[in-house]
Amino acid sequence: MKPKILVVYYTQTGQLRQILDSILSGLKDKAEIDFYRVEPVNPFPFPWNALRFFDTMPETVVQLPCEIKPLAPSVKDKNYDLVILGYQPWFLNPSQPTTAFLQSEFVNLLKNKNVITVVGCRNMWLHAQEKVKEYLSAANAQLVGNIVLTDSSPNLVSLLTVIRWAFKGQKEASGLLPAAGVQDADIDNASRFGHIIYKHLNENSLGDLQSELLMQKAVQLRPGLVILEQRGIKNFRYWAKFIREKGGPGDPNRAGRVLLFKNLLLVGIFILSPISALTAKIKQFIKRKSLLRDVEYFKQVQFEKGRM
Repeated sequence: MKPKILVVYYTQTGQLRQILDSILSGLKDKAEIDFYRVEPVNPFPFPWNALRFFDTMPETVVQLPCEIKPLAPSVKDKNYDLVILGYQPWFLNPSQPTTAFLQSEFVNLLKNKNVITVVGCRNMWLHAQEKVKEYLSAANAQLVGNIVLTDSSPNLVSLLTVIRWAFKGQKEASGLLPAAGVQDADIDNASRFGHIIYKHLNENSLGDLQSELLMQKAVQLRPGLVILEQRGIKNFRYWAKFIREKGGPGDPNRAGRVLLFKNLLLVGIFILSPISALTAKIKQFIKRKSLLRDVEYFKQVQFEKGRM
């Protein structure tokens, strides 16, 4: 009998679905695969309006979910051998639709199930993954694997291309800038992970899955990223609270604070980021041993509350 796999995901651009399709490309004839795309009742726009994009930050950071459409009965009534959860980070947290799924009754699908997370993002995913780990633990699900695909372009280049993509809808290369997002070659090469997943699923050895995925570079992590995310999430938490003091999503009373956040964030990214990167390297040298331990932890699937 073929194993049954459920793929739960949310994507605006379609890139995450491409990643998932590539990973599972070698399993189509070997497993019964169902896809469930999380759909907000009120869809988020794409391309984004700048004010709407930054106004989405506070509720994302405080884990206030959007309303999502119900599951199809055919998905709810099936017993799956494995669940793959694909998601993107928003503002260093799981996207609102992902959070909505993990906070909803539908998360019962994951109870006592083995789960693999698949992350597609620009570069920062650590805090988002820790929140997902926490939700999975609360749902009595067992995280057995994690695959992370990021944009391999230099930081400033990837930032410019993702801005062009998010606000203009243009993924394609233009001028001196390459195409936005995870590179096509990296997406295509993600097919190597599917064979590993099937082997461990078939041999009932999913407890050893992450070790083999890591040997195939399923997660690549620079120590400096740990420091930058630790700083970033503290700032986002402050601004989320500050903005929400003036009302909920779309409230005109908070628009001024949202714009202030937007402007300061852009200044921080384009002007202060070289300084921040330098201080991170200094801190990385001073705390080298503890950072290496952190890197090893974040590559794994175990969950320790308070690590980020």
